[in-house]
Amino acid sequence: MDLADRERRRTRAEALVPDLAAAGVVAVATSFVDNAGISRAKSVPLDRLPALAAWGVGFSTAFDYFRFDDWVAAPPGGQAPVGDQRILPDLDRLVVLAAQPGWAWAPGERYAQTGDPYPLDSRLLLTRFVEELAAREIEMSAAIEIEWVVSEEGEDYVPAASGPAYGLARLTNASEYSRDLLAALAEQGVAVEQFHPEYAAGQLELSVGPESPVHAADTSVLVRTTIRAVGVEHGLRTSFSPKVDAAGVGNGGHVHLSLNRGGRTLMAGGSGRFGLTPEATAFAGGVLEHLPALLVLGAPSVASYLRLVPQHWAGAYACWGLENREAALRMVTGSRGSEDWAANLEVKCFDLHANPYLMLAGLLAAGTDGLARDVALPEPVDVDPAALDEETLTARGIRRLPTTLREATDAFVADTGLTEKLGVELSGAVRAVRESELELFDGSSPEEVAAASRWAH
Repeated sequence: MDLADRERRRTRAEALVPDLAAAGVVAVATSFVDNAGISRAKSVPLDRLPALAAWGVGFSTAFDYFRFDDWVAAPPGGQAPVGDQRILPDLDRLVVLAAQPGWAWAPGERYAQTGDPYPLDSRLLLTRFVEELAAREIEMSAAIEIEWVVSEEGEDYVPAASGPAYGLARLTNASEYSRDLLAALAEQGVAVEQFHPEYAAGQLELSVGPESPVHAADTSVLVRTTIRAVGVEHGLRTSFSPKVDAAGVGNGGHVHLSLNRGGRTLMAGGSGRFGLTPEATAFAGGVLEHLPALLVLGAPSVASYLRLVPQHWAGAYACWGLENREAALRMVTGSRGSEDWAANLEVKCFDLHANPYLMLAGLLAAGTDGLARDVALPEPVDVDPAALDEETLTARGIRRLPTTLREATDAFVADTGLTEKLGVELSGAVRAVRESELELFDGSSPEEVAAASRWAH
């Protein structure tokens, strides 16, 4: 980034200030998501937005080693607190926050003091992988489903949206909260496709429209921020944890993705299973092959593995199938004659403790590796894998995904193709954070893990 780039950013920000002031904005926050899945923010008064856009604001490089509880899992050598980086907002994604009067937000990207891209920034990494896919003349659309629970105030989890799973009664009891949430998201330009009560007590879910991978990750951060803010307005606590209660089913963060070229989908009309084209088949094959290692990015906490168990609709097996909710990779074809996005792949084993940029970057890295090697998909599974005996599972090539964060971390370390593509430095930071969380929870009960991580994200 040179002085001309900085001046263009400053000029753009100066042009935005009058309209933001007219909308009542007094401060602008910008944030990045760290390797523990926590959004870390800096903010400036509105009149400082041009300076923020041009020169950013400082962040320590130590944040790449922050654990979810703010402990720094620093590498040996004592260099963690040394050095600085600058976070700059993406003004194209700046939004006035409807549920936080006086505030606007924009996702940030981190650069070195020299102006060079910071190599551990996951938004910049995801952008690079999107460009790599574009070199093949392929575009990816993505969306992240968001499940959460609302609780009465306090440290304990007390469901605040009563009523049966998927029940109209729960929707009725939470109608004012839900109305305000949907209104805030609409005001912020978020395309909500559906909203409903979910399975667990006090649980709700919404699905958003497909976007480019980078914008899908931005939207995930924005939606979660809005959900939390509306909850505060209603005197409620929000949890996105994969295991809010050790006895419950937990919250997922399912990823939907599809590929297209020149406006035409690659997920339908092909010669492969369920209409997949050869390229979509190879991309999905790469994702499926790398799933054990990808869990470190998409199911990144000890609590993740309290959710990732068979027969919890969490995709605990490395297999795929048509509308199979117990498979880690679910093919969704939609109704005949419906829009192209109806044909997509859903990754069921991920959750909302993940950094969405890093999670989608991992999926792109795995998928493009599948394209490069023309990876084949195995036969789809049309039953619950948990209903099959070990001999049948082995014969059909169905693997149980890692059952602990330790197993997933070991798989990540062993998958050198994936870690090299993500970058040695970034992969090392991810591993350090995971190892530190394993030490933190060594010997803890599921109840202690759930309680400790309940409100972190």
